[in-house]
Formats: sequence, structure tokens, C-alpha cells
Amino acid sequence: METEYPKVGVCGLACRLCPWYHSKGESRCAGCKSKFRMTAGCPFITCAVRRKGIEFCWDCMENESCEKWKKHREAGRKYDSFTCYQKLEDNIAFIQKKGVDEFEKGQKRREKLLEEMLQNFNEGRSKTYYCIASTVLEISELEAALKQVEELHKKLDLKGKSRLLHGLLDGVAEKRQYCLKLRK
Repeated sequence: METEYPKVGVCGLACRLCPWYHSKGESRCAGCKSKFRMTAGCPFITCAVRRKGIEFCWDCMENESCEKWKKHREAGRKYDSFTCYQKLEDNIAFIQKKGVDEFEKGQKRREKLLEEMLQNFNEGRSKTYYCIASTVLEISELEAALKQVEELHKKLDLKGKSRLLHGLLDGVAEKRQYCLKLRK
């Protein structure tokens, strides 16, 4: 089956904000619906794409009664795996209300902000942190933090710039009660 949105997971995850998507080398993932991932054995890909010929779980006639997808969503409210699931329910609700094209526009903007953080502020240990921040924080909050750090970082080394951006993002997260780490 030809998929129209390879960077949006069958279950609602945003591939563009995943640490594996932003890896270099052989471990890099090109998205949940990339050729590699389509053969990797994801139960949602197996069920939706291969068996039913649909691109997303929410397009399935059985989505409201599907125990597998229900458990996945419930787990996503509390826990993360290698990527952040904190916005999974919000992603699904947004897509169902406004469509995948609108969702993709926002994810592309988030990805640009993430790439800026990775390129200019990653001291080698912050990729997952920045991926989570890009997933959880509002776009306006990310833009404001990057603008603020741009004004303050002129004389700092990479570690100092990273600490400064972490502090700004952590401050927003604390006020809004966001979690900027993987929940295990």
C-alpha cells in the first residue's frame, strides 16, 4: 500500500520529533511508514496498513473497540518508550478535528525548531530532551525560548548555550506542568 503521510505514525505518533528520526547512520529511522519500519513488525502497521489497507488506526471501523489501540493510548497517557507519547491523545484529537494536512504543517514547524536546537544547542547529550520539548511545548513557547536564548548566548560556549536553553525550557515546563523527560 502506498502511504500518503509517512512521517505520521499509524497510531498517531509524530515521527518528525523522534530521536531515531534525527539520528545519523544506520540506526536512523525514516519514519513509521518507511520501508524499514513497514517490515519491522509494528502491530499497528501489521493490522491497519497490511491487513486492512488503511493508513491510520482512527480510520478503522473497529477503532473504538480495538483493545490493542486502547491499551496503547492508555499507556501513552502515563509512560513513554524510546519516544515521547505525552501528546499522543492530543495528536489524534487534532487530526480527527482538523485533518492530517494541518497536523503535518504544525509538525514541520516543530521539526524546524527542533533542528535549530539540535544544530545550535546540542552539546552531545540533549537530543532526546530537545525532541521531547519539541513534542510537548507549544510552538509559541519554543519560539519564545529560542528568541530569548538568541539574545543572551552571544559569548557562551556550546555547553553554556545548552544550559541556558535547558533553563528556559525547564522554566516553561515547570510553570505549565510539562514533563521534559521520558516517563518510564
